Amino acid sequence: MKKIFKALSCVIAISFVVLTISSCDQEYSSIESGVLGEGNFNFNSNQLEIPITTYNQNLSGQQINGLTSQLLGYFNDPIYGETTASIVSQVSPTSFLEIDNTFGVNPIIESVELTIPYFSTQISVDADGKPGYKIDSLFVTDNNPDNAKAIRLSVYQNNYFLRNFSLNGDDSENYYSKADGAINSTDNFSEIQNDIINFDEHLGFQLYNGIYEFDNEPRAQTTTSNDVETTTYLPPAIVLDLTEIDGSKDFWKTLILDQEGQPALSNANNFLNHFRGLYIKAQAINNEGSMVLLNLVESGANIVINYSSDDNDDADTERETGTYTLNFTGNLLNTFINNYNSILPATPDVTNGDEKLFLKGTEGSMAVIELFSGLVDCDGDGQVNDNALDCFKNTFRKTDENGNVLEPINELYQLKRLVNEANLVIYEDESFIKPSDPKDPNGEDYHTYDRLYIYNLETNTPIQDYNSDVTVEATSPLISRRFSLGRRIVDDEGNAKYKIKITDLLNNILVRDLDLTKLGLVLTNNVNISTNTELLNDTDDVTGVPSTAILAPRGTVLHGSNSSDDNKKMHLEVFFTESK
Repeated sequence: MKKIFKALSCVIAISFVVLTISSCDQEYSSIESGVLGEGNFNFNSNQLEIPITTYNQNLSGQQINGLTSQLLGYFNDPIYGETTASIVSQVSPTSFLEIDNTFGVNPIIESVELTIPYFSTQISVDADGKPGYKIDSLFVTDNNPDNAKAIRLSVYQNNYFLRNFSLNGDDSENYYSKADGAINSTDNFSEIQNDIINFDEHLGFQLYNGIYEFDNEPRAQTTTSNDVETTTYLPPAIVLDLTEIDGSKDFWKTLILDQEGQPALSNANNFLNHFRGLYIKAQAINNEGSMVLLNLVESGANIVINYSSDDNDDADTERETGTYTLNFTGNLLNTFINNYNSILPATPDVTNGDEKLFLKGTEGSMAVIELFSGLVDCDGDGQVNDNALDCFKNTFRKTDENGNVLEPINELYQLKRLVNEANLVIYEDESFIKPSDPKDPNGEDYHTYDRLYIYNLETNTPIQDYNSDVTVEATSPLISRRFSLGRRIVDDEGNAKYKIKITDLLNNILVRDLDLTKLGLVLTNNVNISTNTELLNDTDDVTGVPSTAILAPRGTVLHGSNSSDDNKKMHLEVFFTESK
């Protein structure tokens, strides 16, 4: 039968409707499986709907250091508007000088090359062995790579020292976003506990300035052995020559080669004070551009300094060559400038719930889900005056002849009903992005690859269903954890929806009396990453956000629990069994 806990705003009593009879091959939760020991293997299959309240939470001051990846470029989301992402990073040598004369006699700079590989997938190989690649996580209009637009890239020496610890020396220094383009649409900011940093006010030498187009061409490398040339290919990457601007070779010589034997190249701390890193600034060109997700901490991301020097014994011989490599280690910040449309709600309706839920990364918005919200008519007397959570527990736990819940055994409550499956059912708001909108070249909708992620708001950690999900795809986050974090589907009527599983969570509330009724809901591009980041201005409800939530440049809008469309309200459906 179908049992619906109606909240006070609805003021409708509990109703039971017989749905189906399920046989013993029904999948059951393992919690309190002793209920099967009745000598009767026929069970009533039931469904109930538990009242929830969902509302928006605008996000500002999100932590932008310690992220697993970084965004770079410009993206104009059709719902929310423009975001420009830039990067500020410390760098450090792969090795430090322990002996003098490492660079040889009269060393000079030959070239300096900055390389940042894309996330990419090989999709073909031609007859000559040259591979073809698709750039993953390239954000362009309509997901169409043909719509990729160039951006302006500038690379500067950053003169702001990124501390590891706060001024009092007791806490780690975290850096937070300050992305409001209405205040300043040209400069990149970050906030710390007691200061606002404008990185455009701390510019050093400019090392690169040019128009950059995202290119999926592989990188060819040619080697010669016994007069035979061999060409191999590396995946595509951003590759910038940092010696094109006048004076840049002298800059690198002073920065690196002239420091031989000096403390600057002896250890990481000295070097980070000597050279405080790079500021990689992206800008749109005529309000157009593209954005890409990068990983600057992978081994292939680096700055390679190529130099030459005289032979120690004979200055007339051919000069010797060498390389000195810097990696992106230390503090790494992703800054944002947002020129959003006036769409995010100023004040959430925490009592009745919001009609629409706005999910957006790059300092945008998330949603709060309150389970068992409001009051219900639990005893069927026509009065909506019972606590929904208590009603849920009393309905599922074993009771004595007087209707009192039995005391737990070994701190575990006994159940008379088994939760087989529990899902949050979530619909996209079709008035913003319709599944029938033009498809991308792969025949897919704009939001095909978006994933929803829920987490424990009290501890800022994944819930039990996430941890027990066996469908983990380490290299394919778009299809990973599809049991617990259901992928976006479009039904026969053209409605786009998600089903998020919270079966284990409800069972733990029932059996172990887990005190968790508030969940966070965000949009993410990698459900495999569950690390948490802090907020500078946290609230009673929200003290942290998953790190990948800030890296989702596409946004979406969902029907909330107070949607005007009753058929698409976000709701919690629970399927359970009980013995006849």
